[in-house]
Amino acid sequence: MTVQEYNELITNYADNVYRFILKNLRHESDAQDIVQSAFEKVWIHKDQVESATAKSYLFTVAYNLMIDHIRKSKRVQLKDDFSEDLRQTHSSVNQLKEVLQIALQRLSETQRSLVMLKDYEGYSYEEIGKITGLSESQVKVYLHRARLQLKNFLVDPANVI
Repeated sequence: MTVQEYNELITNYADNVYRFILKNLRHESDAQDIVQSAFEKVWIHKDQVESATAKSYLFTVAYNLMIDHIRKSKRVQLKDDFSEDLRQTHSSVNQLKEVLQIALQRLSETQRSLVMLKDYEGYSYEEIGKITGLSESQVKVYLHRARLQLKNFLVDPANVI
């Protein structure tokens, strides 16, 4: 990968990677740090990365950094965030977003990432498999289970707005 291709990678995909990480972590500064670290790793290994697979490589690195961050933060996580999930808002749009966020947070790390990559970012099953290190059939199964879990949560009368 040349310097120009690396710069194009930043221009074309920095926002997408940041948005993906932010949606999963819900913490801006952590998402920014992970994106910066991902681009740093791509830069360090730019001689080994082909331009055709640079996007997939970038998302794989960012995904792995995010998983590492989540695992580390779970070890030292404080339990003062419970009230945030129960917070009431007045706008129905904000309520819908909140219900969707709560539903997504109920998924496992892997399921949430798969839903975000497929339904939000629009990646194919094959691309998601390369990013996450799962086989295409595993991606389909985990994504199906995640969608069922989301559906069951969202149609529950207790969660309907």
